[in-house]
Formats: sequence, C-alpha cells, structure tokens
Amino acid sequence: LAWPLRGREGCQEGRYGGTMVMRRAAYPVAGVLLLAQVSLAFSPSLLPTLRALPALRPASASRSAAPLRGGRLHPSLLATVSDKSSDVETEKKQPRVGRGVLKCKPIGVGHAAPAVRLTNEGMEKVVDTTAEWIRTRTGIESRHILDGTETVRDLAIRAAAGALESSGLKGEDIDMVIVATSSAEDMFGDAPSVAAAIGAKNAFAMDLTAACSGFLFATVTAGQFLNNGASKNALVVGADALSRWVDWEDRNTCVLFGDGAGAMVLTATETEAEAGILGFEMHSDGNGYCNLKLPFTPTEQDIGGGVTVTQGGYAPISMVGKEVYKFATRDVPRVLEEALVNAGIEASEVDHLLLHQANIRIMEVVADRLGIPMDKVLHNLEEYGNTSAASIPLCLAEAVASGKVKKGDVIACAGFGAGLSWGACVLRWG
Repeated sequence: LAWPLRGREGCQEGRYGGTMVMRRAAYPVAGVLLLAQVSLAFSPSLLPTLRALPALRPASASRSAAPLRGGRLHPSLLATVSDKSSDVETEKKQPRVGRGVLKCKPIGVGHAAPAVRLTNEGMEKVVDTTAEWIRTRTGIESRHILDGTETVRDLAIRAAAGALESSGLKGEDIDMVIVATSSAEDMFGDAPSVAAAIGAKNAFAMDLTAACSGFLFATVTAGQFLNNGASKNALVVGADALSRWVDWEDRNTCVLFGDGAGAMVLTATETEAEAGILGFEMHSDGNGYCNLKLPFTPTEQDIGGGVTVTQGGYAPISMVGKEVYKFATRDVPRVLEEALVNAGIEASEVDHLLLHQANIRIMEVVADRLGIPMDKVLHNLEEYGNTSAASIPLCLAEAVASGKVKKGDVIACAGFGAGLSWGACVLRWG
C-alpha cells in the first residue's frame, strides 16, 4: 500500500517521489484504515472508539514511550479528524492576545507592471499548452513580464511613488519602508534604494522575504511599529519578478507567474476606533517547503591550496501543484477565520475578500467555505497571473482606483505560498 505524503506531514528524504511505502506486513491494516477514515468522514464522534484500537496506532511507536491520552491515532486518521473538525474548532476559538487591532490605517496605494504582456495565446508558442487549458485550470489569461529594459526595483519605485501620491504625504513624511520580495535586484536588498528614490530620507528601510505571503507579513510588521509609536508613517511594497526564475519548458509552472509591484502607505492612528488593521493571524510550516521552492544550486570551484568553495546560483521554481492546492484550500479558510475572530468580525460583515492571486479555483473554494459570494472576491489574476508578493497590493490598488473599494470598506486579505507560509489580515480601508 502506498499513499502520497501531505504537505503538512513533511518533505522526507529517502521516500520515493514523495510517497511512503508500507511493508507487506502492513497490508492487513490497510482495510481497517480505509474503513476508519470513511467512518470518521461521516461521524467524527467515533474518534474515542477508534483511539482504543491498537491497529490504528502507528506501528513505529515505541512500546516504552509514554502513553498518550486515549491512545495515539495513525497520522492518516489524524489528518481526517483535523480536516473534519476544523469548523467546530474555529467556533470555539477565542481572540488571541496581541493579534487584534493595530492603531494604524491604510491611506494610499499604488501599483506598477511591465509593459510586455504575454497572453495565453502567446504561451502556446513558448511551451506545449493551449490558451483554454491555462484559462480553465487557473483563471489566468495573460501575464506581464520584464524584458530587460527595466528592473524589479524600478517597478517597486513606481508603485511606491504612486502610493505616496495617493496618500497625500511627501517622501520625508515616511519613516519606515519595507519591501517584500523574493527576487530583489540586489541580494543585499532593494528597500534602501526604493526609499532613496522616493525621497524618504528620514526612513529606515529593509527587505522582507516570505514569498507570496510577503506583503501581508510586511503589512503586519509595519503595523506593529505604528501601533507602538515607533513610527508614524510606513510604506509597504510588494514586488517580484518570478518570470526570471521559472523553467520556460515546464508548462506546469511557467504559465502561472508574472512580474509586478504594489505598494501601500500606512499611518498611525490615535485610537483603536480609527484603526484600519482590525485583526490578523500568521503561520508557517517548513515541513512542506519541498512542495514549492526555488533552491540554491551551488557550483563547486577549486580556489587552490586544497580549498573548494561553492559559487552561487539557483534552480528554477519547483512546485508540486496538487499539494500546494490542498494546502491552500485547507489552511487559507482557517487562517481567515482566525483573523476574523481576532478582529471580532463575522464573515458576513466583510465587504471584500482579497486573496493572493494564485488560482481562481482556490479563490472559489475559500470563498465558498467562508460563505462569501464570489462577487465580493477581488481578483485580477486574469490579467497579471501570480505576481507573488505583489499580487495583493496590485489588486487592491486597481480596486481602489476603480472605485470598487471605498472608504470604510472591510477587506479580508490572505497571503499563502512558499515556506510554507500563510497569513490573514482584516483591513478597513481609508
């Protein structure tokens, strides 16, 4: 018997293609496991009874190990129970201390994208695929990519300048700049250069790397500085150029990614009643890193004297699409529910749902599980594809510019991606 490892259960070496293989002696247990999973799917109340069955405990458990209360279930059953009881668990959750209101609010947004637009029809000439295949499976119809005439730093600067203009502030009013990116123009970071370009001479600046969760994590980080009085005005930028890091012969990944940037200005508020960050939650789990990665691939070089060093380089993006989809549709609804609990807001009170722009199918599942209609879901992945850390602010900037998002609107945002990392933040605009 063999079954695929779930992303949350780890990226274990020595497994065959991410598959755990059971010995022949385990075959008699397989039927019991299957029956138990089906039973739990329909009746979680059977959990105490199943815990008492020795056959459903891990074979590798040490006899001398301290017993767990009620016995220890096989991992596959734990996964089943966890998935089925998530709604009940959320109902029982209480707001987490320090994860609620942050005394700051968003007051300006901007965005930028490369001029070069590659449509799905254009992708048909690049890789073995069809425009319809891409559209129906992802919702993407085009993407914008850098062609060498500008850089990801240029995009970040344009987006930052737009956000600054939108906010009504001047560069010298900004005292904190965070650039969320996984593809900086300079390995040492782009934030100081972005700050200098917009005249933020009084700001300290830093890069933050958290892949597609980067902008959301950076927003919460900036919010903490504003909330505690360390800063007055902050600029948060999400900018990425993952077209540089895809394998253009891999049709499963190269059709997904585009380049772009988005930015948001946050300002401190005097009271919680004025605040625009109402609640948040963030998570990560490195056990699933192998499902979405861009790994370092060193080249050895003999520099003499018997010393060998490694020169830098990175492999193209590698993604196990099925596992990433399972991760997103399982954990994103949960983290949004957690953030809503921390904010003291019901899903029905949300005006807009804004997710990382990865796949329209993920958006549909998440919206459905939260009971939020699709007409409340903000999206522009059909035009830009997956722009990683840029996707949330780029989509928000367009929604504000079009008038779809208005002052006072409540926006539930969620980022998720490599790491694995995921988080959510409830914003009130303006």
